[in-house]
Amino acid sequence: MTRAPSATQQAIEAVWRIEAARLVSALAGLVSDVGLAEDLAQDALVAALEQWPESGVPDNPGAWLMAVAHRRGVDTIRRAVLLRRKVELLGRELPAHEAPMDEIELESHVDDAVLRLMFTACHPVLSAEARVALALKVVAGLSTEEIARAFRVKTTTMAARITRAKKTLAEARVPFEVPVGDALADRLGSVLDTVLLVFNEGYTATAGASWARADLCQEAMRLGRMLTSLAPREPEAHAVVALMEIQASRLPARTGPSGEIVTLDEQDRGRWDRLLITHGLGALDRVEELGGTGPYALQARIAACHARAPSADATDWERIASLYEVLATSYPSPIVELNRAVAVAMAHGPAAGLALADTLVDVPAMRSYHLLPSVRGDLLARLGRSAEARAEFARAASLTANAAERAHLLARVMDA
Repeated sequence: MTRAPSATQQAIEAVWRIEAARLVSALAGLVSDVGLAEDLAQDALVAALEQWPESGVPDNPGAWLMAVAHRRGVDTIRRAVLLRRKVELLGRELPAHEAPMDEIELESHVDDAVLRLMFTACHPVLSAEARVALALKVVAGLSTEEIARAFRVKTTTMAARITRAKKTLAEARVPFEVPVGDALADRLGSVLDTVLLVFNEGYTATAGASWARADLCQEAMRLGRMLTSLAPREPEAHAVVALMEIQASRLPARTGPSGEIVTLDEQDRGRWDRLLITHGLGALDRVEELGGTGPYALQARIAACHARAPSADATDWERIASLYEVLATSYPSPIVELNRAVAVAMAHGPAAGLALADTLVDVPAMRSYHLLPSVRGDLLARLGRSAEARAEFARAASLTANAAERAHLLARVMDA
């Protein structure tokens, strides 16, 4: 394989990040097999790595990748049809028609195919964890290592889980479609979970040099809006959109000129996207009209408290802490409890927040979660316990795979 020059390699990687989900989605509609679709997309990527260094990046790289993958997909189908014909001839049963390719309806709306891929990956034939893992792999384009970190499991374990999920979908002949009626309701929860996980990976990347990936946030918000059209009376669908849009409004203010992290209390709120906030609050109004009380409705209300505060000092931390208490009681999780500890610290002082955070130290799922020592370090620093704070920030830095976040935490070690 020709080794791509650095500039071309970066261009290919950028194109792949943008086009991978759409490419896999369209191919899955063609071949009705998520695993095969991903293989065909990877084949197109290999072709780009081989050819673009010599020919240059094409004017429409996404269309180039689609054409290559589509051609190979058609070849695959033709080989399968030919094999079937030979088997039928051996059984002296001739095929009823001579042009099987005429029956294949090619996907012309690639964006819609992404949503169909999401529903396919979230089919009930898979376990809840397998659904989310597969969707993150084929829709968000996350690496197996990144997904494994999100689930706190070994990479080999996650690779095997994703492989089994693809095989299960193929064996069950799951249709590549957006379901309707009860089938839509059965899968909607998993799809909403996955859309928000895609957004969260974009909002705070688990690995890499940049703290955020705006392209993933945009794609998640697009999918979320489509879901509210499919299920207009489902409050949690509107809540996910509200939560994502309010959070995304802060993206311009979350990093400085050199990509350094700017924490919430130090952000210039004049850089927040007021249009996204308006849209997000409008979606939250719809949640209230529908009587939403689910976990995403609660999280959207928390996000709205920040959006409505004219400054960090004016934030209603009492309300945020009370909302987290309801969330922790109704939908308990150690992550929610850690967020509650932060809110309680802001509302009632760092000692109260630290007491809550300390209860999570021995929770197995939190032992490798870098935000726990990060939060503890911040609270210890506010209490004047500098040596302990430095140790916590150092531990947090050692646990994150994101370069920007590591640099931020190491700076906190020096400042504590």
